[in-house]
Amino acid sequence: MTESAQIYALSPEALARLFSEAHSVFGFTDAPVPDALLEAAYDLYKMAPTSMNTQPARVWFLRSHEARLRLKPALMEGNVVKTMAAPVTAIIATDTAFFEHTAETWFDPSAREMFADNPALASATAERNGTLQGAYFMLALRALGLDVGAMSGFDNAKVDAEFFRDGRFKSNFLCNLGYGAAGAFHPRQPRLPFTTACRLL
Repeated sequence: MTESAQIYALSPEALARLFSEAHSVFGFTDAPVPDALLEAAYDLYKMAPTSMNTQPARVWFLRSHEARLRLKPALMEGNVVKTMAAPVTAIIATDTAFFEHTAETWFDPSAREMFADNPALASATAERNGTLQGAYFMLALRALGLDVGAMSGFDNAKVDAEFFRDGRFKSNFLCNLGYGAAGAFHPRQPRLPFTTACRLL
């Protein structure tokens, strides 16, 4: 048994697909992304943990050019061309009233009131866990063979006014997705070493 086989539960190829060889891409092929694949990505990432199983992330998939045109006025200039050309752009949003679903997702019915009666706790829980689910979502897409390009260069208020007019959902970040075109990524930038980022206590 090799040393890597002793450490890792996944194959080197799977780890490369998810992490070591994965890049944020800015260009995609014309290959369509089937709706079934988007549903499969959801079925994967929904199983990953969130605080008290709150699951506050909501994902709006903009599949048509017309849908992305609605998004265009909110984008920073550097994100316009690649977003208009992407097969799919996902708006990863947060449900600020996620606790309305706790009767479906948590064993203790008092969970709803715990969040509903404490706006600060609800806000922090939604933001943290919604972002966590967004990361799970990107890994699920990669696991299914897709490439992703996450973006924070946009006007959240404009996105929310266009897509979430009732105010309950709040945009978090955007993610273009599809099958990456050859060379449509920047060279790998340095990562911090373990000794800088971590401590063994």
